[in-house]
Amino acid sequence: MTSVGPILRGLGLAIVWLVVSATAGLGFFLDSDRDVVVGSHDTVISPTLDGWVVVRTGPVLPDVRASSAPVLGIPLGVDIALGKTNADTTAELVERYALIASQPEGSTARVEAAVADMAYDAALRGALVGLIPVAVWLLLGPSRRRELRAVVLSAKGAAAATAVVLAVVLVWEPWTSNGVTVESVESEQTWLPLSLYLGDAVPVPEAAAGVQIRSDPTAFDSRRLVESAVSTYQKSAAFYDTAAESAAALEVREPEEGETVAVLVSDRHDNIGMDRVARAIGDRAGATVVLDAGDDTSTGQPWEAFSLDSVSEAFDGYDRFAVPGNHDSGDFVGDYLDNLGWTILDGSAMDGPGGGSLIGIADPRSSGLGNWRDETGLSFTEVGERFSEAVCGTDERVATVLVHDVNLARQAMAEGCADLVVGGHVHVKIGPKRVDGANGEVGYSYTTGTTGGAAYAIAIGSKPRRDAMVSLITYREDGRPAGIQAVTLQTNGSFVVGQYVELDLGPVE
Repeated sequence: MTSVGPILRGLGLAIVWLVVSATAGLGFFLDSDRDVVVGSHDTVISPTLDGWVVVRTGPVLPDVRASSAPVLGIPLGVDIALGKTNADTTAELVERYALIASQPEGSTARVEAAVADMAYDAALRGALVGLIPVAVWLLLGPSRRRELRAVVLSAKGAAAATAVVLAVVLVWEPWTSNGVTVESVESEQTWLPLSLYLGDAVPVPEAAAGVQIRSDPTAFDSRRLVESAVSTYQKSAAFYDTAAESAAALEVREPEEGETVAVLVSDRHDNIGMDRVARAIGDRAGATVVLDAGDDTSTGQPWEAFSLDSVSEAFDGYDRFAVPGNHDSGDFVGDYLDNLGWTILDGSAMDGPGGGSLIGIADPRSSGLGNWRDETGLSFTEVGERFSEAVCGTDERVATVLVHDVNLARQAMAEGCADLVVGGHVHVKIGPKRVDGANGEVGYSYTTGTTGGAAYAIAIGSKPRRDAMVSLITYREDGRPAGIQAVTLQTNGSFVVGQYVELDLGPVE
């Protein structure tokens, strides 16, 4: 008969590992933090167990908190400390807060991803720490364990343990305090519901009913800024809520069997409000692909990560392809979208919508680098020539060329090397324009209007500053483009659905 001793010892070691791992992991988790960009701020995120999501805004604006949903019955909370940002005035910063709060999905996903990453890291480290006592127990062996047990239980062992405890206390010095701690300062402040903080003059939106404001004399001086934020929040949420609901019922062309639909967006310029509207239009048209022609930001700086988080969250589940535009300066935008799962086109052909060949390249004017792969110092025209050579040099005819400015592929179109070149940049719709290539092939050039409704390089506002456009491109079963339909959201909130324009490409010779 098998002895139960080894089984019990194994079970005991497993329990020890589990207890030590859980304790250490929880300690690591609560002591961890992450530096990320959230809501246009360099931000430090730390987990807590108080059940609140607390946003610490700094010295000018009052702190804000809202109750978080328990995770596996644990009142998990998050402390979000906002750091430096890029805003010319406090009013501009407050408006930005309001607009992000009215379309929170992208920033929420960023925070959740950071907390999940901390939890995974802490669990892994805790599991490794839990192995230490198990390994020590096994390595010592029965004889050595008995010897150590006798020493620990002796007077000498008790004296040694007492000395260790005293040494820890002397190093820690828990009796010393400068009298000013975060806890002592916050104990003098009071959390008030947003409705009580603002008073009866400002109605609080239903979605913000659970929000609380930390009140002290300085915070009350900021009431007008908060009132402005609430007003902007209401206008933005109402406008884009209505637009998204209306988009779900638009009379747009739906794909036939075997067809694939792609949503073409461009020149969003930080207008995150349009993201769920664009997604609603795409879903209504049966789209499964999104083509982003660039200028998602106004400067390409890390503070604009909220815009990239938003468009990524909005088109979660789609096949996502993108090229940075001239305002997406530097490497940040492309690298950030790549980390979020987008395919950033780099001048090489790949399978695109419907399986057709897709090729694209970042706008060479972004940050003034003017580069073509590993070669630097090239002008827009020179990059266009090199890129067109790449388009015409592919093994099969290119179905779609995605660029920020269609002029970057002008030569490739003139030579008849692609079915369709799409882009944005000029903020107005142009085309589709038929181009008869020198090789006898027919292609089309199409420029979509600004998806963000941008008048200039930035489109942040409670509604679009000009008409906002999303274009729907339908692909045949063989991956070649079949037609284009533009959908425009006007500044008054009404939609204009353009006619579906068929692309008469003819057979490839």
